[in-house]
Formats: sequence, structure tokens, C-alpha cells
Amino acid sequence: MASRHAGFRGIGSENIRFALRALVSQKLRSFLTLLGIVAGVATVIAMVSFVSGFNAAVTDSFSAFGTTLVQFQKYEPRFGGGASGPLPEEQKRRRNLTIEDAEALKRSCPLVAAVSQERYLFGPAATSLTIKTPEGTEANGPTFLGTNPDYAPANNSFIQDGRFLVEADITHASRTCVMGPETANVLFGRKDPIGRTVLVNGIAFSVVGLLEKKGSFLGGDADNILMIPISTFDEMFPQVKNGTGDNLHIATVPKDPKQMNDMMDQEVAVLRARRGLRANQANDFAIFTSEAQLKTFQQITGGIAGAMILIAGIALLVGGVGVMNIMLVSVTERTREIGIRKALGATRKDIAMQFLVEAVSLTGVGGAIGIAVGLGIALLVRLVFEFPAAAPLWSIALGFGVSTAVGLVFGIWPALKAAKQDPIEALRYE
Repeated sequence: MASRHAGFRGIGSENIRFALRALVSQKLRSFLTLLGIVAGVATVIAMVSFVSGFNAAVTDSFSAFGTTLVQFQKYEPRFGGGASGPLPEEQKRRRNLTIEDAEALKRSCPLVAAVSQERYLFGPAATSLTIKTPEGTEANGPTFLGTNPDYAPANNSFIQDGRFLVEADITHASRTCVMGPETANVLFGRKDPIGRTVLVNGIAFSVVGLLEKKGSFLGGDADNILMIPISTFDEMFPQVKNGTGDNLHIATVPKDPKQMNDMMDQEVAVLRARRGLRANQANDFAIFTSEAQLKTFQQITGGIAGAMILIAGIALLVGGVGVMNIMLVSVTERTREIGIRKALGATRKDIAMQFLVEAVSLTGVGGAIGIAVGLGIALLVRLVFEFPAAAPLWSIALGFGVSTAVGLVFGIWPALKAAKQDPIEALRYE
């Protein structure tokens, strides 16, 4: 009897075998009980995979464009563009930024390394724009802009073949252009684009540079781009320069990344002075920084993650209540068994531990299934949508830990109820 008594003590392999045997003997009941646990853990794993993948993709995208980028523009950055609603009247009344503003920033801010002047073609003009080869091969709607030589260092863009725009191109409004690898591939295939001709609305431009591949950025393809000197752009599209919209972006980077905020303070002071703003007046221009935008995206994903965790928590709570109910039923069904075990020398602690291990084993199996389901969803999304969903190891450990914790918490009451059974009464139970 002493050896049998010792076998009941502790969390031994015997308790685990009892737990798994009980799980297998009631397959349907166990499966229904585990649904909440599986759903909760799978939601956590999938959510963490998506958020981690999205954050990594956004961080890489911002890094590709430079983490120290400080851009000045007329309108405040908006998610969704025109879908975000009409512009506030205050922003509509703002004066346009000018090339003279950009030149003043480069001249008056000693901390600045590069000041890129950028005018983009948007709206109906962009829709009617044609970019094609003399043979008739047409580009697939590339981003089209006029800029200056500082675009390359300001936007972390590098040349893989040929050269970038130079000051002589700006001074003489030359018919030269630099294009991204995707644009070059569509127009020229495997041929070297350097020295070849493209027709922009019928006007011949010579390709002088090919950019390195950068990839997509926030839904846009940074490799499908074509840029010309800003002076040439203004000759071709004076309506953009003279329009009322956000017609000039000024992108800047510091000489020393550690001095980005100091550089921004210098630049803001110069622009405020040029625009005659008093100390008590707000800026009448917008400031875009990669760092601020990255934090905004992380706040959005954090909010989404919080909502998903709440949903997962509810599923786990429902699953925990189900586990407690099934364990209470199990205690009732096995009352006579409990009486026999106590008669053979099992203590209250032995009985409580047995049922607690069963509850933890039950939710542990549910957690393992939930982890598999969550990883399967993440893998499916990764393969189908080419989205970099990836579950970090800590999320897998967290999912399994939470599932076993649910079993521990919700298994305590049934375990205590089993342990308190009177052995005489339990043996008489039918």
C-alpha cells in the first residue's frame, strides 16, 4: 500500500496519463470544451504574427527612405488621401512653399546636408500623362516628378547605373531623366536604359541614370518612378507650380543623424521668419518626419492588437468556464473512483493534484492546437498575399503559457471539490 500511496503524490507521469486517458475517452466533449481555448490562442498567435510582420515591413520601408528625413509641405499628412474627407479651411488658405524657401533652408541652416525640391504630377494631369519609348512601349503609370540633385541623398536613393541629375540639368532645364528599375524593365526589358530615349507627352528625354531597387512603400511601388529636372518640370507643367494645391515638397536630412531635431528647429525658424509668422501664431506649413509617421503606424497597430487581445481574452474566458464545467461533471462522474483512491491511501492533495493536472493538460492540448492553427493562418497569409507575417518565439511561449494558466485557474475549484469528497460517501455513490 505504501508504494501505491507514493504513486499518487506529486505531478507524476501517472497523473498525466490519467489526464490524457480522460481526454481521449470523451473526444467530442473534450473537443467542444477546447474550442474557446483554441480560438483564443490562435487569435493571439495570428494577431502577433500580423502586427510583427506589418511593423517590420513599415520599419524597413521607412528605413529605405531614411529615418532622418524631415519633409516640409503645405498640407498635413493624411491617411487615405481624399477618402479622409475634405481639407480643413485653414490648410487651404496656407501659402505654397517655394523653391526660394528651399534655397533659404540650404543657405541658412548649417546642420542641413541636403534639401530636395520635389514637385509631383497628380490628378487629371497624371492620368493623361504618357511615358513611352519611340517604339511605342508604354510605362505602367510611374510616379512622375521634377526634382534637383539633392533628391538622392535626401531620400536615400542611389544610382546603380549612369548618374543622377546635376546642377547643370537644373540650370539649363535639360531633357534628361532618371528612372527606377521597374519603369526601366517595363520600357526596355533587359536592355541597358542608359542613353536611350523616352517620350514624355511626346517630348524626348534622354535616360541618364537608373536607380537601385528599393521595393514597395505603404502600398506604392518606389521602383516605378521617373524624375526630371524641376526646372524642366515647371516648363512642362506650369499649372502645378502656379496651382493652389500642395505643389512643392521640401525634403531635408541632417549632416549628423543625432542632430535631426536641432536641424528641424533651425528649418522651422527660417520658414517662420520668411512667412512673417509671429511668436503666438501656429506654423502655416506641415512637417513630415519618418520617425513621427512610424510612431503613428505603430500606435495604429497597437490599437488593433489591443482589440484582438480583448477578443482573444473573451474566447479564453469562455474556454476556461467550459473547462471548469467539464471538470465539475468529471468529478461527479468519478465520485466512486475518488472514494476508491482515497481508500487506497490517496490524500486530498493527491486527488486535487490529479484533477488539476487533468485541467492543465486539457487546456495545454488546446493551446498547442491553437498555436498550430495560428501559425497555419500566418503561413497561409504569407504564401498567398506575400505578407511578412511571422510569429516570434515569445508569442508561442506566451500562447502556451496562457492556455495552461487558464487550466490552472479554472481547474482549482473542481480539484478542490474532488479533494473534499468524503471517502465513505464516495464509495456509496452510484
